[in-house]
Amino acid sequence: MDEDSILLKKEGNIATITLNRPKKLNALDWPAQVLFGEKLDEVAKDSEIRVLIITGAGRAFCAGGDVSAQRDRMGMSIAERRAGLKTVLKNPLKLRRLSIPVIAMVNGVAVGAGCNLALACDIIIASESARFGQAFVKVGLIQDYGGSYLLSRLVGTKKACELVFTGDMIDAKEALRIGMVNKVVPPDDLDRATKDMARKIASRAPLAVSIAKRFIYDAFEKFDLETTLEYEIYTQGFCCDTEDHKEGTAAFLEKREPRFKGM
Repeated sequence: MDEDSILLKKEGNIATITLNRPKKLNALDWPAQVLFGEKLDEVAKDSEIRVLIITGAGRAFCAGGDVSAQRDRMGMSIAERRAGLKTVLKNPLKLRRLSIPVIAMVNGVAVGAGCNLALACDIIIASESARFGQAFVKVGLIQDYGGSYLLSRLVGTKKACELVFTGDMIDAKEALRIGMVNKVVPPDDLDRATKDMARKIASRAPLAVSIAKRFIYDAFEKFDLETTLEYEIYTQGFCCDTEDHKEGTAAFLEKREPRFKGM
């Protein structure tokens, strides 16, 4: 395993995971996928981290799975392939279960599993040079990395079918128009815009942000309105008794910036 294929860097309370296979457009083989999952586990255990950024080295975000490496697995049995996929395809679930917000900083092509990796993040900020695509059918595969679930919830089933069935690429402007990304910025502004967003989120009450993330997805995917309201009543009561709420209220009244501790 190339330990440098996935890099984790921490700056204050913001962490960045960089997919670091630029010569392969950051296409991920199975060892890199396993290492990516291990880096997510590290982030999950670090209580100081409040926001995670995921990006790619060089001119691509992630070109999906490493097709050249797939050739080496042609002799594997179906059972062996499924066992391997079961390990690496847990990563989208790890992203969703992280208690902190995750921002995809998409600096270039995001195709196949690379596109769905971005979709698994909570926020996507893309360069104007970014391109997105579900290219699985072009190599005789179906969408994975959670794409069947994530894409249709963002763009609707009709648009998802079009993108999946054709394998066509779309540019960042079109991705913004159909609701796949949050923001599109010039390439030279991507790093600044992403880190500005990360710093803003990191400055908010971390416990409240963590609960809010969970509720947004639970309310959308599991709950009806009545259940959502009951959970909000229960959890808001808890939040009202936290030190962060007391600090936030005091800071507002005193006209100063709050100093949240996640308590």
